[in-house]
Amino acid sequence: MTPIPARAAAVAPVADAPADRPTRENGPVDTENLQPLLTPEGQALLAELREFTPEEELALATRLRREHPAELVSAAFGQARLRQRARAKFGADADLMYFTPNGVEQSTRRGVAEWRAQRFAALGVRRLADLCCGIGGDVLALARAGIEVLAVDKDPAACAATAANAAALGLAELVEVRCADVAEVDVTGYDAVFTDPARRTSRGRVFDPEAYAPPLSWAIEAARRTPVGALKVAPGIPHEAVPQDAEAEWVSDHGDVKEAVLWFGTRAAHPHRATLLPQGAGLTGGDLPDPPAGPVGRYLYEPDGAVIRAHLVAEVAGQVGGRLIDPKIAYLTSDELVATPYAHAFELTDVLPFGIKKLKALLRERAVGTVVIKKRGMAITPEELRRQLKPSGPNTVTVILSRTDRGPLMMLGQPV
Repeated sequence: MTPIPARAAAVAPVADAPADRPTRENGPVDTENLQPLLTPEGQALLAELREFTPEEELALATRLRREHPAELVSAAFGQARLRQRARAKFGADADLMYFTPNGVEQSTRRGVAEWRAQRFAALGVRRLADLCCGIGGDVLALARAGIEVLAVDKDPAACAATAANAAALGLAELVEVRCADVAEVDVTGYDAVFTDPARRTSRGRVFDPEAYAPPLSWAIEAARRTPVGALKVAPGIPHEAVPQDAEAEWVSDHGDVKEAVLWFGTRAAHPHRATLLPQGAGLTGGDLPDPPAGPVGRYLYEPDGAVIRAHLVAEVAGQVGGRLIDPKIAYLTSDELVATPYAHAFELTDVLPFGIKKLKALLRERAVGTVVIKKRGMAITPEELRRQLKPSGPNTVTVILSRTDRGPLMMLGQPV
């Protein structure tokens, strides 16, 4: 691998960050056992292990140790396992990349990183400092968007992986990797800062934003020091914790909410944004009052999770001419079908007070063997209910359970 040169580092701190903070745990992958994998012998081993299965690992490892150093074989197996896990996030790129165990778990999936990189590029960003870069998921997307990136992490294993990944994907000329404390990095002259604080320790997830590494308050101040700034936060961040000068974006991918990002310098007209990937649909707002509640109509709309997190249900209600089925439940209903990318629509056949015996009788009468169960505001779990229903038959139905101010309801129907 051609080494990525480190430019002379100016060490004027952006702000002070506490020393006793969470770290990214990286297991057995370190700079010592990554470097041998970059040699021709290591590359040949990784190519041979690309599609290995657990069932053949013992025999394969025994054979390979007769031909290669045991340490190299062990490192190759470890990296091959990580690559297989990473395909869900990075697709074909995963087979060229290098990972740490936590890097696979915590890195941004490719589609989300590419969306963010496109936003940075559209905002005129050409030079960006990625603080807490991890194994470089965002770094790679930014470089592919033509942005010059300074990638900073205090973990040597993460830095080694980022450098190797940039080289493997032909992006080394746009990426400088610096192993340092982010508090010691001068971002003067950069168009933007992006920070992805570590939100886990060896003991598990961190819920206090000031216990992030670096703390949320530090990352916010860092984001304000360049014309554009962004920092990744947990999707469950309370809205009252979002600074007044920030645009808060919630991102879902294939219907699953993946992250929230606080943006600075975007001059957004509205405080909240929901982005739905892979289609790239974006809904903004956050200023409307909650829609009224009323009786359930012919159609039920289930807003995307990013829409709900961004408090944009009222905007979707306006699009579909809908009303809430309960003032505190994020299900919308209307008598007309209106297409929207921001909610899944269901055409209802039955709306009844909730009762397991009645539901079981309906499913038996209609020969329903496959039941898709959705619920909000009710304590019962879909798995528990399915065991009680014991469905049997060739037909399929969606059962939607919800608390309402008129009592719990069960709504049966089909997705539109």
